[in-house]
Amino acid sequence: MTISDAQHRLLLDNLTTATLLLNGELRLEYMNPAAEMLLAVSGQRSHGQFISELFTESAEALNSLRQAVEQAHPFTKREAQLTSLTGQPLTVDYAVTPILHQGQTLLLLEVHPRDRLLRITKEEAQLSKQETTKMLVRGLAHEIKNPLGGIRGAAQLLARELPEDGLRDYTNVIIEEADRLRNLVDRMLGSNKLPALAMTNIHEVLERVCSLVEAESQGGITLVRDYDPSLPDVLVDPEQMIQAVLNIVRNAMQAIGGQNELRLGRITLRSRAVRQFTIGHVRHRLVARVEIVDNGPGIPAELQDTLFYPMVSGRPDGTGLGLAITQNIISQHQGLIECESHPGHTAFSIYLPLEQGAIAP
Repeated sequence: MTISDAQHRLLLDNLTTATLLLNGELRLEYMNPAAEMLLAVSGQRSHGQFISELFTESAEALNSLRQAVEQAHPFTKREAQLTSLTGQPLTVDYAVTPILHQGQTLLLLEVHPRDRLLRITKEEAQLSKQETTKMLVRGLAHEIKNPLGGIRGAAQLLARELPEDGLRDYTNVIIEEADRLRNLVDRMLGSNKLPALAMTNIHEVLERVCSLVEAESQGGITLVRDYDPSLPDVLVDPEQMIQAVLNIVRNAMQAIGGQNELRLGRITLRSRAVRQFTIGHVRHRLVARVEIVDNGPGIPAELQDTLFYPMVSGRPDGTGLGLAITQNIISQHQGLIECESHPGHTAFSIYLPLEQGAIAP
């Protein structure tokens, strides 16, 4: 069977590998949809543009492309650092293959994003750690709650036998501490209640969090809203999502608390739509990204790998449960939470699917 030009085009358009075709002057002849998504440009509008108008790399890389045209010599480059027109840095591997067509040399570029692969690997490790932690916490909770019930019951029986009411103060302390430990264990386990899902404007969630934070900070922290008004509604439990975002924002407030005297503390809440994003083993056509960014001192490097574990906190008085609860809520919504932090900049990113139909990556 002979494959027609239309079928060739159909095959290229459905490849998940970003593919570009350049002429001998390094101007764009064709790019497939995967390349459009990677570089965030339109292939139709970019037709005829010089390669550096699509993305920027080093002058040395441009010379390598010219040599590939002149010498018809293929080459491959690993972990190249590109910058898209939107300013987004991209780490990619790409292969350049010269093709002789009608007396002129064309260049075929196959671009494989490394950022996505590295992120998926990191995410899978994070999810594996989360499942391991859940199993550990469940086992620990069982071992703690059983003797706690016995201690509390024995204290209640003892209180009935005491001859003086004043002595019951001691048994009350035992009962109250047993209740406190039981509540702490319950918080570590998280809620067993399934999310009450409803189509929700994510900006209503963020505005509710902003109103709570403004009341708590009394103007001591600057809140910056950077919303994408075109973002469609997302299927979430509004109350749980408010709690998830609020836990992050409160952590940010406490982190930048020392800057409040000069009113330098700033928290930015940003919403954006992201296309073709992989969560776990599922590639979603469209997801909502909510970012909570603060200008505090940053998260210590030794805590960043265990940040979402229960009982891990950077504050002496912290319980270390806020982020663990947030991660549990986001996981229940088939979402993802990531963190990037260095002194002066900490960003938590929450990704939530915006559509039900997803395909394997």
